[in-house]
Amino acid sequence: MVRRLVLTAVVSLAALATAVPASTASGPASSVPAPSAVPTSGPFAAARPALGPLPLPVPLPLPGLPGGGADEAPGEVDETQTRLTVSVENTGVPGADGTFELECGPTGGTHPEGQAACDRLAEAGATRSGRQELFRETPEGTMCTMIHGGDAFARIVGTWEGRAVDTTASRRDGCEIARWNSLVPVLPDVR
Repeated sequence: MVRRLVLTAVVSLAALATAVPASTASGPASSVPAPSAVPTSGPFAAARPALGPLPLPVPLPLPGLPGGGADEAPGEVDETQTRLTVSVENTGVPGADGTFELECGPTGGTHPEGQAACDRLAEAGATRSGRQELFRETPEGTMCTMIHGGDAFARIVGTWEGRAVDTTASRRDGCEIARWNSLVPVLPDVR
């Protein structure tokens, strides 16, 4: 650790010494050369960074976005890339069981609460944690309360914001109940 700090300090000093010429540092009236911070002997003697102009960042098109993403505002998502098939069974709620198609942007398909489901997906997609967590299954070994929320089972397959989705949800324990509830109204509210 100390070795790394010393190396960083020496390289930083070397960079400063080459960035500020000795004649500028000592002033025009001084004829005595200023001491150099660049080591002339030892293991760091050859460590002289090549300084020059830094390259300008070039905007790159992002794959998977129409037009490379250049036409859209930051954080804006093309909802036409959301097409899900939601299969639900054993909810005990009349009309909630079945297989439904959900398309967002414009809202379409056979989902009974299509617009509300698309709004929920857009809300989750607006945050980084929502994009990472929404369809992620409960990790193996997670400590969950042993509350049985019913026999309801669902499978969601398709694409969401251009990403492949293939997940299942149930109400077998506290973690799965919370996960199911976070997907309402994509999944039916069976509370």
